[in-house]
Amino acid sequence: MPDLTIYRIEPAEPLHKRVPSRDEHGRALTDFMVLLPGLRDSPKHVVEELTGKMQLLFARYGHAVRFVELNLSLNLLWVSVKPISGIRYEIASALYDIYPGARLVCHI
Repeated sequence: MPDLTIYRIEPAEPLHKRVPSRDEHGRALTDFMVLLPGLRDSPKHVVEELTGKMQLLFARYGHAVRFVELNLSLNLLWVSVKPISGIRYEIASALYDIYPGARLVCHI
């Protein structure tokens, strides 16, 4: 199961120091970001409901997802996955289904 961090209160180390770059077999992981416009301004119960849905979603993709972090202050979700063809778009689409405002920002 991926490491899903929902809230960061204190400053954290930069992502490049925390995000895994390789899977358990030494293969390079791939990353992408999803913008979640307006989430930080949503009522607490809405944020909690969405993060619960995200946890279920990422558990379903546990075979591929290696790291997830939601930065609520930036409305930004960072996801690191194994290099499986189409997985980034499949996950981004599933995120859109649970949060229609979600926008794929970029993938690396």
